[in-house]
Amino acid sequence: MYTDHDVLVTGIGATTPIGGTAPETWQAMLDGTIGVKANTNAYVEKYNLPVRIHAPLAVDPLEVLTRVEARRLDRSQQVALIAAREAWADAGSPEVDPLRLGVVVGTGIGGAVTLLEQDDLLENVGVGKVAVMTVPMLMPNGPAAAVGLWAKARGGVHAPVSACASGAEGLAWAWKLIKEGEIDIAIAGGAEGCIHPLPIAGFAQMRAMSTRNDDPTTASRPFDIGRDGFVIGEGAGIMVLERADHARARGAKIYGKLAGIGMSNDAYHITAPEPEGEGSLRAIAKALKTAGLSPRDITHVNAHATSTPVGDLAESKTILKGIGEQAVVTATKSMTGHMLGAAGAVEAIATVLSIKNGIVPGTRNIETIDPAIGVDIATENREVKIEAAINDSFGFGGHNVALAFTSA
Repeated sequence: MYTDHDVLVTGIGATTPIGGTAPETWQAMLDGTIGVKANTNAYVEKYNLPVRIHAPLAVDPLEVLTRVEARRLDRSQQVALIAAREAWADAGSPEVDPLRLGVVVGTGIGGAVTLLEQDDLLENVGVGKVAVMTVPMLMPNGPAAAVGLWAKARGGVHAPVSACASGAEGLAWAWKLIKEGEIDIAIAGGAEGCIHPLPIAGFAQMRAMSTRNDDPTTASRPFDIGRDGFVIGEGAGIMVLERADHARARGAKIYGKLAGIGMSNDAYHITAPEPEGEGSLRAIAKALKTAGLSPRDITHVNAHATSTPVGDLAESKTILKGIGEQAVVTATKSMTGHMLGAAGAVEAIATVLSIKNGIVPGTRNIETIDPAIGVDIATENREVKIEAAINDSFGFGGHNVALAFTSA
Protein backbone atom coordinates (compact mmCIF):
# COMPACT_ATOMS: atom_id res chain seq x y z
CA MET A 1 0.00 0.00 0.00
CA TYR A 2 0.99 3.62 -0.25
CA THR A 3 0.48 6.93 1.50
CA ASP A 4 -0.24 10.34 -0.03
CA HIS A 5 3.39 11.37 -0.22
CA ASP A 6 4.81 8.14 -1.65
CA VAL A 7 6.44 8.24 -5.09
CA LEU A 8 4.67 6.07 -7.64
CA VAL A 9 5.64 4.93 -11.13
CA THR A 10 2.78 5.91 -13.43
CA GLY A 11 4.44 5.76 -16.85
CA ILE A 12 7.37 4.04 -18.57
CA GLY A 13 9.18 4.52 -21.86
CA ALA A 14 12.29 3.04 -23.42
CA THR A 15 14.20 2.61 -26.64
CA THR A 16 16.96 0.00 -26.47
CA PRO A 17 19.00 -2.45 -28.53
CA ILE A 18 16.22 -5.04 -28.13
CA GLY A 19 13.09 -2.94 -28.51
CA GLY A 20 11.78 0.42 -29.68
CA THR A 21 9.41 0.79 -26.72
CA ALA A 22 9.24 -0.29 -23.08
CA PRO A 23 6.76 -3.16 -23.75
CA GLU A 24 8.86 -4.38 -26.68
CA THR A 25 12.01 -4.26 -24.57
CA TRP A 26 10.34 -6.15 -21.72
CA GLN A 27 8.99 -8.86 -24.03
CA ALA A 28 12.41 -9.17 -25.66
CA MET A 29 13.97 -9.70 -22.23
CA LEU A 30 11.51 -12.50 -21.53
CA ASP A 31 12.20 -13.97 -24.98
CA GLY A 32 15.96 -13.85 -24.42
CA THR A 33 16.55 -11.57 -27.41
CA ILE A 34 20.17 -10.49 -27.78
CA GLY A 35 20.84 -6.98 -29.08
CA VAL A 36 24.60 -7.42 -29.57
CA LYS A 37 25.86 -7.76 -33.13
CA ALA A 38 28.91 -7.21 -35.31
CA ASN A 39 29.89 -3.59 -35.82
CA THR A 40 30.14 -3.26 -39.60
CA ASN A 41 30.74 0.50 -39.71
CA ALA A 42 33.63 1.51 -41.97
CA TYR A 43 35.52 3.07 -39.05
CA VAL A 44 36.14 -0.36 -37.53
CA GLU A 45 38.52 -1.26 -40.36
CA LYS A 46 39.78 2.30 -40.80
CA TYR A 47 41.10 2.43 -37.24
CA ASN A 48 41.68 -1.30 -36.87
CA LEU A 49 39.61 -1.37 -33.69
CA PRO A 50 40.21 -4.40 -31.47
CA VAL A 51 36.53 -4.38 -30.44
CA ARG A 52 34.21 -5.08 -33.38
CA ILE A 53 30.88 -5.66 -31.68
CA HIS A 54 28.22 -3.31 -30.31
CA ALA A 55 24.55 -3.13 -29.29
CA PRO A 56 22.86 -0.48 -31.45
CA LEU A 57 19.23 0.59 -31.15
CA ALA A 58 16.60 -1.83 -32.42
CA VAL A 59 14.66 1.09 -33.93
CA ASP A 60 16.50 4.03 -35.47
CA PRO A 61 15.40 7.42 -34.09
CA LEU A 62 14.82 8.62 -37.65
CA GLU A 63 11.88 6.21 -37.81
CA VAL A 64 10.25 7.97 -34.84
CA LEU A 65 11.27 11.64 -34.92
CA THR A 66 10.67 14.18 -37.65
CA ARG A 67 13.63 15.04 -39.83
CA VAL A 68 13.82 18.54 -38.32
CA GLU A 69 13.80 17.19 -34.75
CA ALA A 70 16.50 14.66 -35.51
CA ARG A 71 18.75 17.21 -37.21
CA ARG A 72 18.66 19.54 -34.19
CA LEU A 73 19.32 16.86 -31.57
CA ASP A 74 22.34 14.78 -30.67
CA ARG A 75 21.62 11.05 -30.61
CA SER A 76 21.55 11.06 -26.80
CA GLN A 77 18.88 13.76 -26.96
CA GLN A 78 16.92 11.91 -29.64
CA VAL A 79 16.57 8.76 -27.55
CA ALA A 80 15.72 10.73 -24.42
CA LEU A 81 12.90 12.52 -26.19
CA ILE A 82 11.55 9.31 -27.72
CA ALA A 83 11.45 7.51 -24.36
CA ALA A 84 10.02 10.55 -22.56
CA ARG A 85 7.17 10.91 -25.01
CA GLU A 86 6.31 7.25 -24.64
CA ALA A 87 6.42 7.41 -20.84
CA TRP A 88 4.26 10.56 -20.75
CA ALA A 89 1.65 9.03 -23.06
CA ASP A 90 1.73 5.83 -21.02
CA ALA A 91 1.01 7.90 -17.89
CA GLY A 92 -2.06 9.32 -19.59
CA SER A 93 -0.51 12.68 -20.51
CA PRO A 94 -1.50 14.03 -17.08
CA GLU A 95 -2.61 17.59 -16.56
CA VAL A 96 -0.17 19.26 -14.20
CA ASP A 97 0.85 22.79 -13.32
CA PRO A 98 4.10 23.35 -15.29
CA LEU A 99 5.61 24.83 -12.11
CA ARG A 100 5.01 21.44 -10.43
CA LEU A 101 6.52 19.36 -13.25
CA GLY A 102 10.23 18.52 -13.21
CA VAL A 103 12.66 16.69 -15.46
CA VAL A 104 15.74 14.76 -14.32
CA VAL A 105 17.51 12.95 -17.15
CA GLY A 106 21.07 11.78 -16.65
CA THR A 107 23.73 10.81 -19.16
CA GLY A 108 27.20 9.38 -18.83
CA ILE A 109 28.87 10.87 -21.89
CA GLY A 110 26.17 13.00 -23.50
CA GLY A 111 26.81 14.69 -26.84
CA ALA A 112 30.14 13.06 -27.62
CA VAL A 113 29.14 12.08 -31.14
CA THR A 114 28.21 15.67 -31.99
CA LEU A 115 31.42 17.01 -30.44
CA LEU A 116 33.63 14.63 -32.39
CA GLU A 117 31.78 14.95 -35.69
CA GLN A 118 31.76 18.75 -35.55
CA ASP A 119 35.44 18.83 -34.64
CA ASP A 120 36.15 16.74 -37.75
CA LEU A 121 34.21 19.25 -39.85
CA LEU A 122 36.07 22.18 -38.30
CA GLU A 123 39.47 20.63 -38.94
CA ASN A 124 38.79 19.19 -42.40
CA VAL A 125 36.35 21.65 -43.99
CA GLY A 126 36.37 24.82 -41.92
CA VAL A 127 34.28 26.87 -39.53
CA GLY A 128 31.54 27.51 -42.08
CA LYS A 129 30.41 23.88 -41.94
CA VAL A 130 30.12 23.68 -38.15
CA ALA A 131 26.45 23.26 -37.22
CA VAL A 132 24.68 26.24 -35.63
CA MET A 133 23.28 23.93 -32.93
CA THR A 134 26.64 22.36 -32.06
CA VAL A 135 26.83 23.60 -28.47
CA PRO A 136 23.22 22.76 -27.48
CA MET A 137 23.74 19.33 -29.05
CA LEU A 138 27.02 18.50 -27.31
CA MET A 139 26.28 19.76 -23.81
CA PRO A 140 25.70 16.99 -21.24
CA ASN A 141 22.45 18.55 -20.04
CA GLY A 142 21.16 18.29 -23.61
CA PRO A 143 18.94 15.21 -23.09
CA ALA A 144 17.32 16.74 -20.00
CA ALA A 145 16.93 20.10 -21.76
CA ALA A 146 15.29 18.51 -24.81
CA VAL A 147 12.76 16.71 -22.63
CA GLY A 148 12.17 19.77 -20.47
CA LEU A 149 11.47 21.99 -23.47
CA TRP A 150 9.11 19.46 -25.00
CA ALA A 151 7.23 18.90 -21.72
CA LYS A 152 7.23 22.61 -20.80
CA ALA A 153 8.54 21.63 -17.37
CA ARG A 154 9.08 24.72 -15.24
CA GLY A 155 9.58 23.00 -11.90
CA GLY A 156 13.25 22.41 -12.67
CA VAL A 157 15.29 20.52 -15.27
CA HIS A 158 18.31 18.63 -13.98
CA ALA A 159 21.03 16.48 -15.53
CA PRO A 160 23.06 14.24 -13.21
CA VAL A 161 26.26 13.05 -14.85
CA SER A 162 27.66 10.10 -12.92
CA ALA A 163 28.95 7.79 -15.64
CA CYS A 164 27.06 4.49 -15.77
CA ALA A 165 25.02 5.34 -12.67
CA SER A 166 23.51 8.45 -14.33
CA GLY A 167 20.13 6.96 -15.28
CA ALA A 168 19.55 5.55 -11.81
CA GLU A 169 20.71 8.81 -10.25
CA GLY A 170 18.18 10.66 -12.39
CA LEU A 171 15.44 8.60 -10.78
CA ALA A 172 16.95 9.07 -7.32
CA TRP A 173 17.03 12.88 -7.60
CA ALA A 174 13.50 12.94 -8.98
CA TRP A 175 12.40 10.95 -5.91
CA LYS A 176 14.05 13.53 -3.68
CA LEU A 177 12.36 16.46 -5.44
CA ILE A 178 8.95 14.87 -5.08
CA LYS A 179 9.53 13.84 -1.46
CA GLU A 180 10.68 17.34 -0.56
CA GLY A 181 7.52 18.84 -2.05
CA GLU A 182 9.27 20.69 -4.86
CA ILE A 183 7.21 19.05 -7.62
CA ASP A 184 4.26 16.70 -8.10
CA ILE A 185 5.47 14.83 -11.19
CA ALA A 186 8.90 14.08 -12.64
CA ILE A 187 9.93 12.79 -16.04
CA ALA A 188 13.12 11.02 -15.09
CA GLY A 189 15.72 8.51 -16.19
CA GLY A 190 18.76 8.33 -18.43
CA ALA A 191 19.91 8.41 -22.04
CA GLU A 192 23.03 7.58 -24.02
CA GLY A 193 24.01 7.54 -27.67
CA CYS A 194 27.79 7.35 -28.03
CA ILE A 195 28.66 4.35 -30.17
CA HIS A 196 31.58 6.03 -31.90
CA PRO A 197 35.17 4.97 -32.65
CA LEU A 198 36.77 7.17 -29.97
CA PRO A 199 34.77 5.89 -26.96
CA ILE A 200 35.18 2.35 -28.30
CA ALA A 201 38.93 2.83 -28.67
CA GLY A 202 39.19 4.38 -25.20
CA PHE A 203 37.29 1.61 -23.47
CA ALA A 204 39.25 -0.97 -25.46
CA GLN A 205 42.55 0.53 -24.33
CA MET A 206 41.32 0.06 -20.75
CA ARG A 207 40.59 -3.57 -21.61
CA ALA A 208 37.11 -3.02 -20.24
CA MET A 209 35.27 -4.37 -23.30
CA SER A 210 34.63 -7.87 -24.56
CA THR A 211 36.63 -8.95 -27.61
CA ARG A 212 34.42 -11.90 -28.56
CA ASN A 213 34.24 -10.47 -32.04
CA ASP A 214 33.61 -13.85 -33.65
CA ASP A 215 30.50 -14.56 -31.55
CA PRO A 216 28.69 -11.29 -30.76
CA THR A 217 25.49 -12.76 -29.33
CA THR A 218 27.35 -14.51 -26.50
CA ALA A 219 29.83 -11.70 -25.77
CA SER A 220 27.92 -10.12 -22.87
CA ARG A 221 27.89 -12.82 -20.21
CA PRO A 222 27.55 -11.41 -16.69
CA PHE A 223 28.59 -13.73 -13.86
CA ASP A 224 29.93 -16.35 -16.29
CA ILE A 225 33.44 -17.64 -15.58
CA GLY A 226 34.46 -16.69 -19.12
CA ARG A 227 33.29 -13.07 -19.01
CA ASP A 228 35.82 -10.68 -20.53
CA GLY A 229 34.21 -7.24 -20.52
CA PHE A 230 31.14 -5.27 -21.46
CA VAL A 231 29.59 -4.54 -24.86
CA ILE A 232 28.81 -0.89 -25.62
CA GLY A 233 25.15 -0.12 -26.24
CA GLU A 234 22.84 2.87 -26.59
CA GLY A 235 19.32 3.77 -25.58
CA ALA A 236 17.11 5.52 -23.06
CA GLY A 237 14.83 4.65 -20.19
CA ILE A 238 12.33 7.12 -18.74
CA MET A 239 9.82 6.87 -15.91
CA VAL A 240 7.02 9.20 -14.94
CA LEU A 241 7.26 9.45 -11.16
CA GLU A 242 4.32 10.98 -9.35
CA ARG A 243 3.30 11.85 -5.82
CA ALA A 244 0.68 9.33 -4.72
CA ASP A 245 -2.12 11.76 -3.85
CA HIS A 246 -1.73 13.46 -7.23
CA ALA A 247 -1.84 10.11 -9.02
CA ARG A 248 -4.86 8.95 -7.02
CA ALA A 249 -6.78 12.15 -7.73
CA ARG A 250 -6.58 11.58 -11.46
CA GLY A 251 -7.07 7.81 -11.34
CA ALA A 252 -3.62 7.04 -12.71
CA LYS A 253 -2.43 3.60 -13.69
CA ILE A 254 0.22 2.50 -11.20
CA TYR A 255 3.15 0.21 -11.97
CA GLY A 256 4.70 0.25 -8.52
CA LYS A 257 6.38 2.45 -5.94
CA LEU A 258 9.88 3.88 -5.85
CA ALA A 259 10.06 3.30 -2.14
CA GLY A 260 13.59 4.39 -1.33
CA ILE A 261 16.92 5.48 -2.77
CA GLY A 262 20.54 5.34 -1.71
CA MET A 263 23.64 7.02 -3.13
CA SER A 264 27.28 6.77 -2.11
CA ASN A 265 30.83 6.89 -3.44
CA ASP A 266 33.68 4.42 -3.15
CA ALA A 267 36.43 7.07 -3.11
CA TYR A 268 38.67 4.19 -4.14
CA HIS A 269 39.62 4.28 -7.85
CA ILE A 270 38.54 6.16 -10.97
CA THR A 271 37.46 2.99 -12.82
CA ALA A 272 37.66 0.00 -10.47
CA PRO A 273 35.05 -0.73 -7.80
CA GLU A 274 36.05 -1.09 -4.17
CA PRO A 275 36.89 -4.84 -4.12
CA GLU A 276 34.70 -5.78 -1.15
CA GLY A 277 31.80 -3.64 -2.34
CA GLU A 278 31.69 -1.45 0.76
CA GLY A 279 30.61 1.69 -1.09
CA SER A 280 27.78 -0.01 -2.94
CA LEU A 281 26.81 -1.68 0.31
CA ARG A 282 26.23 1.76 1.84
CA ALA A 283 24.01 2.73 -1.08
CA ILE A 284 21.86 -0.37 -0.62
CA ALA A 285 21.63 0.21 3.12
CA LYS A 286 20.42 3.78 2.50
CA ALA A 287 17.85 2.58 -0.03
CA LEU A 288 16.48 0.04 2.42
CA LYS A 289 16.38 2.58 5.25
CA THR A 290 14.54 5.24 3.24
CA ALA A 291 12.10 2.58 2.02
CA GLY A 292 11.48 1.21 5.51
CA LEU A 293 12.57 -2.25 4.40
CA SER A 294 14.84 -4.91 5.83
CA PRO A 295 17.28 -6.95 3.71
CA ARG A 296 15.05 -10.03 4.05
CA ASP A 297 12.20 -8.14 2.37
CA ILE A 298 14.13 -8.09 -0.91
CA THR A 299 13.43 -11.10 -3.11
CA HIS A 300 14.86 -9.78 -6.38
CA VAL A 301 17.87 -7.77 -7.53
CA ASN A 302 18.31 -6.43 -11.03
CA ALA A 303 22.09 -6.21 -10.99
CA HIS A 304 24.41 -3.70 -12.64
CA ALA A 305 26.53 -6.69 -13.75
CA THR A 306 28.34 -5.42 -16.84
CA SER A 307 30.20 -8.69 -17.57
CA THR A 308 33.58 -7.49 -16.32
CA PRO A 309 35.67 -9.86 -14.18
CA VAL A 310 36.22 -7.43 -11.31
CA GLY A 311 32.88 -5.63 -11.31
CA ASP A 312 30.60 -8.65 -11.25
CA LEU A 313 32.52 -10.22 -8.39
CA ALA A 314 32.45 -7.06 -6.25
CA GLU A 315 28.73 -6.68 -6.87
CA SER A 316 27.97 -10.25 -5.86
CA LYS A 317 29.74 -9.62 -2.56
CA THR A 318 27.62 -6.51 -2.05
CA ILE A 319 24.38 -8.39 -2.70
CA LEU A 320 25.28 -11.16 -0.28
CA LYS A 321 26.33 -8.75 2.45
CA GLY A 322 23.61 -6.16 1.98
CA ILE A 323 20.63 -8.30 1.04
CA GLY A 324 21.30 -12.00 1.46
CA GLU A 325 21.04 -15.30 -0.35
CA GLN A 326 17.25 -15.19 -0.76
CA ALA A 327 17.27 -12.63 -3.59
CA VAL A 328 16.91 -13.88 -7.16
CA VAL A 329 19.42 -11.96 -9.28
CA THR A 330 19.32 -11.15 -12.97
CA ALA A 331 21.60 -9.23 -15.32
CA THR A 332 19.71 -7.86 -18.31
CA LYS A 333 22.89 -6.43 -19.85
CA SER A 334 23.41 -9.95 -21.12
CA MET A 335 20.79 -8.97 -23.72
CA THR A 336 20.99 -5.19 -24.08
CA GLY A 337 24.71 -4.71 -23.72
CA HIS A 338 25.79 -1.78 -21.57
CA MET A 339 23.85 1.40 -22.35
CA LEU A 340 26.10 3.40 -19.99
CA GLY A 341 24.14 6.40 -18.68
CA ALA A 342 20.82 4.86 -19.76
CA ALA A 343 21.43 1.44 -18.23
CA GLY A 344 20.20 2.07 -14.69
CA ALA A 345 16.94 3.63 -15.88
CA VAL A 346 16.14 0.83 -18.32
CA GLU A 347 16.95 -1.74 -15.65
CA ALA A 348 14.75 0.13 -13.17
CA ILE A 349 11.88 -0.30 -15.64
CA ALA A 350 12.66 -4.01 -15.86
CA THR A 351 12.69 -4.20 -12.05
CA VAL A 352 9.24 -2.62 -11.78
CA LEU A 353 7.86 -4.93 -14.45
CA SER A 354 9.33 -7.96 -12.67
CA ILE A 355 7.45 -6.95 -9.52
CA LYS A 356 4.24 -6.26 -11.40
CA ASN A 357 4.31 -9.47 -13.43
CA GLY A 358 5.93 -11.81 -10.92
CA ILE A 359 8.68 -12.92 -13.27
CA VAL A 360 12.44 -12.37 -13.42
CA PRO A 361 14.00 -12.41 -16.91
CA GLY A 362 16.82 -14.92 -17.14
CA THR A 363 20.45 -13.88 -17.45
CA ARG A 364 21.55 -15.08 -20.86
CA ASN A 365 24.87 -16.50 -22.10
CA ILE A 366 25.84 -18.18 -18.83
CA GLU A 367 27.62 -21.43 -19.59
CA THR A 368 29.37 -21.85 -16.25
CA ILE A 369 28.66 -19.56 -13.30
CA ASP A 370 31.87 -18.26 -11.78
CA PRO A 371 32.26 -20.29 -8.56
CA ALA A 372 33.34 -17.11 -6.77
CA ILE A 373 29.87 -15.67 -7.41
CA GLY A 374 27.68 -16.78 -4.51
CA VAL A 375 24.32 -15.23 -5.39
CA ASP A 376 21.24 -16.99 -6.78
CA ILE A 377 21.28 -16.11 -10.48
CA ALA A 378 18.26 -16.74 -12.67
CA THR A 379 19.72 -18.31 -15.81
CA GLU A 380 16.26 -18.61 -17.34
CA ASN A 381 12.97 -16.83 -16.70
CA ARG A 382 11.79 -17.53 -13.17
CA GLU A 383 8.40 -16.89 -11.64
CA VAL A 384 8.86 -15.21 -8.27
CA LYS A 385 6.40 -13.43 -6.01
CA ILE A 386 8.10 -10.09 -5.49
CA GLU A 387 6.95 -7.48 -3.00
CA ALA A 388 10.23 -5.56 -2.93
CA ALA A 389 13.29 -5.43 -5.19
CA ILE A 390 16.57 -3.56 -5.56
CA ASN A 391 18.09 -2.17 -8.74
CA ASP A 392 21.70 -1.10 -8.33
CA SER A 393 23.97 0.90 -10.62
CA PHE A 394 27.62 1.88 -10.48
CA GLY A 395 29.79 4.30 -12.45
CA PHE A 396 33.39 5.30 -13.07
CA GLY A 397 34.43 7.69 -10.35
CA GLY A 398 33.05 5.41 -7.65
CA HIS A 399 29.37 6.35 -8.02
CA ASN A 400 26.89 3.96 -6.45
CA VAL A 401 23.09 4.21 -6.68
CA ALA A 402 20.53 1.76 -5.29
CA LEU A 403 16.80 2.04 -5.94
CA ALA A 404 14.26 0.14 -3.85
CA PHE A 405 10.98 -0.62 -5.62
CA THR A 406 7.88 -2.23 -4.13
CA SER A 407 4.46 -3.22 -5.35
CA ALA A 408 1.85 -0.53 -4.87
